[in-house]
Amino acid sequence: MEIAIQIVLFVSGLTVALIASDRAVAYTRSLAAALGAPAFLVGVVLVSLGTDLPEMANSVAAHLQGEGDVNVGDSVGSTLTQYTLVLGLFPLIAVIPIGRLQIGLISLLTMSGLGLTALFVSDGWLGRWDGIALVSAWAVFTLVVVRMLPDHAVDEPPPVRHRGRVLQTGIVLLALGIVGFGATVAVRALVRIAELAGVPEFVIAFFGASLGTSAPEIAVDITALLRGAPAIALGDALGSSLIDATLSIGIGPIVAPAEVTPRLAVVGSLYALVAVGLVGVLLAVRRRHDRTSGIVLVGLYALAYVVLIKAA
Repeated sequence: MEIAIQIVLFVSGLTVALIASDRAVAYTRSLAAALGAPAFLVGVVLVSLGTDLPEMANSVAAHLQGEGDVNVGDSVGSTLTQYTLVLGLFPLIAVIPIGRLQIGLISLLTMSGLGLTALFVSDGWLGRWDGIALVSAWAVFTLVVVRMLPDHAVDEPPPVRHRGRVLQTGIVLLALGIVGFGATVAVRALVRIAELAGVPEFVIAFFGASLGTSAPEIAVDITALLRGAPAIALGDALGSSLIDATLSIGIGPIVAPAEVTPRLAVVGSLYALVAVGLVGVLLAVRRRHDRTSGIVLVGLYALAYVVLIKAA
């Protein structure tokens, strides 16, 4: 009986996430056109904030409970997941053209955020000033991205019912919040089904870590690709990584400083830093993201678990 209930929750959550992601993408494209802003930048600045709400909420909740490792593990793991697993799935739907300045600049800034994180956690403590530094870094990095990336032609958005920039911004954020809720319900239901089926705890943890934190991004980005908006998908994936490496980690310790496990936190941060650098170089050199590069990215994601298991 419980399995049947969880299956219903999984299907319902996934349906809600997909419907909401369709609205989020449509209104994001319309908002980008109204602002005269490139869809890629809207994905980096706005959509990524919405899809990263679960990580930011988790950061605050973890630190209120004195669990700094949960914050760092989730945020750094999400950074790695966006740059490897999520981006690795893109070529299954479409080949993505890559701008060298886009991928190079955001990769460098994300690596800088991860470098700061590795430095701050090396003493086993995430304090308020560490958090302030990381949140400030996100603000500065976002400004750099907006100022340095060249303008691109705005795409033709689909027709939407509601007009007005403020209203459309609100609809986008609301839709992204619903995506996060639906995706979270679906993933938790699937994890519970695995538990009831007797799947080993490690496999459940692996599955939950890899998909749970990235479910909103996957839903929104795949919808964007299917709707012919690759710039929004790419902007969200890269922007989410930048947020996870800075704002998401930093917001928790501002509320309540907490201890972390230095070895795992540093190893995880440095591995993610190297992986982001490798992905950035690979895509910048090839200037396109197809199934070959997709396989490499997914391989980097899988290798992370080998590295972390040995570090543990």
